[in-house]
Amino acid sequence: MLLAMAARTRRSPVHALRALQVATLLVASACSAPPPPFAQLSGIIFDTRLADLSGLAASRAHADTLWALDDGGNAPELFAIGNRGGMQATYRVAGVANTDWEDLASFDLDRRHYLLIADTGDNGGLRKTLQLHIVEEPASLEGGRLRPAWSIVFRWPDGPRDCEAVAVDAAHGQVLLVSKRRQPPEVFVLPLRPRDRGLLVARRVGHLAGMPGPQPGDDPATARLRNQVTAADLSPDGRTLAVLTYRDVLFYSHGREASWNAALAHPPRIRPLAWLPQAEALAWSIDGRGLYASGEHSPAPLLYLNP
Repeated sequence: MLLAMAARTRRSPVHALRALQVATLLVASACSAPPPPFAQLSGIIFDTRLADLSGLAASRAHADTLWALDDGGNAPELFAIGNRGGMQATYRVAGVANTDWEDLASFDLDRRHYLLIADTGDNGGLRKTLQLHIVEEPASLEGGRLRPAWSIVFRWPDGPRDCEAVAVDAAHGQVLLVSKRRQPPEVFVLPLRPRDRGLLVARRVGHLAGMPGPQPGDDPATARLRNQVTAADLSPDGRTLAVLTYRDVLFYSHGREASWNAALAHPPRIRPLAWLPQAEALAWSIDGRGLYASGEHSPAPLLYLNP
């Protein structure tokens, strides 16, 4: 196209130059599309068995698949769904109860693909012990039963608290837990593969810095609730912890040599979340380029986020 425009204006060098400049601008504008929005609709979850969706994790064994779970009061089941929201398979986790399942994380360890179920919810502040159950991802999506490869029983160091956000740092052999209702949110760690099978005590390593406060126009009765932490997930490269609230997604960067205490002490990058009814679930995609988010609703939108 550039050569053709130049040929038509061969008798006027000035006109030819202007034609080339215009053509170049047209080509450049066509090649520099605006960046995608932070939140895009990936699909819709219609299955009513996920009306209380509270955790998501990207499958490391099956392409374009997410694992999901419901919170307390439901059966102890894991659901495999497509990244458009369609149901693929259901697995019952044998030998455990769904006291208050609140988050889900996927990770690799010793060349195996695992899912961590966080039975850590405690709205009433009454639970003396909590559990993390780790199951190996099934090789095929045919449904059936799964059994925990191991479980972690623990308590908080100084009394009950609600926790809906859990992430796995497999490279450092840790589980990260973020409290929900206390401000600023507290961050605790547990060993991923504890040597002791007895009751563990979670270790506090810091707080989440830079949590946004109430915004102008917020309803005073619900303003503090909208900034409570409801989910978390660690990027596949282990460098970025994404934290979900009812209003925003916060991104905390972890340097290769930095401790989590140091990383979480720096203000995060904050992206306002598009409307999502009761945002409760967040998961990095396996390629680490984006995240999926959804909430407790039926039907529920399944969002894809571009960080």
